[in-house]
Amino acid sequence: MAWSQVAVCGPNACDEHEAAQAREVGRLLARRGAVVLCGGYGGVMAAAAAGARAAGGVAVGLLSGRDREGACQELSVVIPTGLGEARNALIVRAADAVIVIGGSWGTLSELALARRGGVPVITLGGWRVVDAAGEPVPGPVTATDPAEAVRLALASTPAGST
Repeated sequence: MAWSQVAVCGPNACDEHEAAQAREVGRLLARRGAVVLCGGYGGVMAAAAAGARAAGGVAVGLLSGRDREGACQELSVVIPTGLGEARNALIVRAADAVIVIGGSWGTLSELALARRGGVPVITLGGWRVVDAAGEPVPGPVTATDPAEAVRLALASTPAGST
């Protein structure tokens, strides 16, 4: 495989800072030749797709519904799954790495499903998962900015640094 597929996961309702981070992550991934996967709706998902498209890249949205209603306009490919929240598993299983921006319950499920399946997770703000003693759970790697998140994600993919 000559390219990487990186899921960008985050809430449908996000603030401008999270949206700006997601746009930059999408743009940087596209510039490095990676395909951006997301849930296909608003917020972080739309911003990542917009960044990828603006850089000439591909953004694939795996929707929870049975049709394309509500899909963000920035997607290159729209896949209605009809799976509801179970589509989160499909998103992270199709990804070589996952970048989590911000936090919502759906985002937390994607983080957990990715780690459970052995998919590398890079966090950029949002969720911090700790054990009963308050210590960080091994697995998710924290990035300080979009460039570091993309570098870490692509370094962990089979295609290496595309």
